[in-house]
Amino acid sequence: MERPNKRGLAGSDHSSDEPHRASTPHTLWQPISPPAKKRRLPEQPEQPRPPSNAPSQTFTSPFQLTTIRDLPDEFNKDTVTLNDLLGDPLISECWNFNYLHDIDFFMEAFDEDVRHLVNVHVVHGFWKRDSENKKSLEEQASRHKNVTLHAAYLPNMFGTHHTKMLIFLRRDDTAQVIIHTANMIARDWTNLSQAVWFSPLLPLQQPSTQPPPPTPPATQQHPGSGARFKIDLLNYLRAYEHRCRRIVDELTRYDFSAVRGALVASVPGKHSVDAATTRWGWAGMRQALEGVPLRKGEAEVVVQVSSIATLGGTDAWFKRTFCRAMGGRGGAEFKVVFPTADEIRRSLGGYESGASIHTKTQSAQQAKQLEYLRPVFCHWANDAPGGKDLGEDLVVKEAGRKRAAPHIKTYVRYGNKSDRSIDWAMVTSANLSKQAWGEATNAYGEMQIASYEVGVLVWPALFAQDAAMAATFLQDTVPGDGVEDGPVVALRLPYNLPLQPYGKQEVPWVATAKHTEPDRIGRLWVGHG
Repeated sequence: MERPNKRGLAGSDHSSDEPHRASTPHTLWQPISPPAKKRRLPEQPEQPRPPSNAPSQTFTSPFQLTTIRDLPDEFNKDTVTLNDLLGDPLISECWNFNYLHDIDFFMEAFDEDVRHLVNVHVVHGFWKRDSENKKSLEEQASRHKNVTLHAAYLPNMFGTHHTKMLIFLRRDDTAQVIIHTANMIARDWTNLSQAVWFSPLLPLQQPSTQPPPPTPPATQQHPGSGARFKIDLLNYLRAYEHRCRRIVDELTRYDFSAVRGALVASVPGKHSVDAATTRWGWAGMRQALEGVPLRKGEAEVVVQVSSIATLGGTDAWFKRTFCRAMGGRGGAEFKVVFPTADEIRRSLGGYESGASIHTKTQSAQQAKQLEYLRPVFCHWANDAPGGKDLGEDLVVKEAGRKRAAPHIKTYVRYGNKSDRSIDWAMVTSANLSKQAWGEATNAYGEMQIASYEVGVLVWPALFAQDAAMAATFLQDTVPGDGVEDGPVVALRLPYNLPLQPYGKQEVPWVATAKHTEPDRIGRLWVGHG
């Protein structure tokens, strides 16, 4: 695949160029149509103003999917590869935050003429001296003189350094932030579904003869604005203490005003849910959603993840903490998209793809969890023979990823029936777990978070006044020659619609279980944990 122009790729804001209906996002019961010009929204807090030169009609999807090696070209339109992310010869310094790293693999993705000149920092979570993963990284890094390792401290034994983010300093005096969902290993960039968000290229701030004004606290900045994004990102990086001091100092010099999106992140430790600085986990998500315009009426939040941890024997945390934070002011019905063993078996990589997808149902507590989650579970691919019948009248929207097993994590709120648009969407490293989003609030107004996570939340008002956000399939742009009734932001979906709920006896894929029916490659699965 020929590498696209990097400057064009960096900005995602260019002008464009089976189940019962009750389980389907209301926005997609009918063909997509833009909102009326005179649509009236309920009063909301003031929104960050989009740039004055913003396109007036259509905007490409702020999230892109990664290329799937074994799918035909028509399913890989507008997708990106790891070479597209790392292959720009203008990159001078790269900070690579991730859970799993294959250093030899990702170093090959840099431009061959400059890869030995790029100052590469690898941030991981294997800090214990006897960690085999740490030893492996050190051995790999020893083969590359320009690679420096940084081990993030994790005080909680159940926590992970799960963030997936790249930060570039470039030879043209710009910087860039890329947030994505893939580990830096070959399997994740081959036949697994993943997503990527690119910041614009960030210029150096213009020099001023006046002393800089004091930076207001994060809570006084508009969520979704570039200024707030910068505050939250720098506060996130400061959680690494001395390990990321250099990149914090560097990014302070850059102008983030062109960024459209809210950073929603998690760092380990105990945190006040009403902090005056950056809020983390579900508290940070709740705060960001306070400024998002929501349509009145029924709504659905679709949580699509690659891992579901033990949430508890009752639905208390799931409903009272997680769903309440994600639902926003208007509340919503929730669906969870997660594959079954049949979907993993039929995927491009067969059972091997399931090594990256995790939940458990074996213990008594996990069995109780399955019972309260089963009514909200929906398939990744909506052609499962054991799922609820879609019926013959509903038109399937094909996303082209049903055979590429999901390592992607997306959270999308679909608006009400009459509006037929998306209220907000997020791509993140965070799966459905207390470790990622935080425990319920304790008696002191605090919550405990175990892991590092990073995601980006977007909504239509960030792109243009009175804009709508519409789901798109197989491409990053709204189809057609243009939109006459108002600005529309495309949102590329990775899964087919309508969603297909699980059947009464279906269970999610469990990687630690044994699966004796051969997969599409003819292999069995003995269970890996």
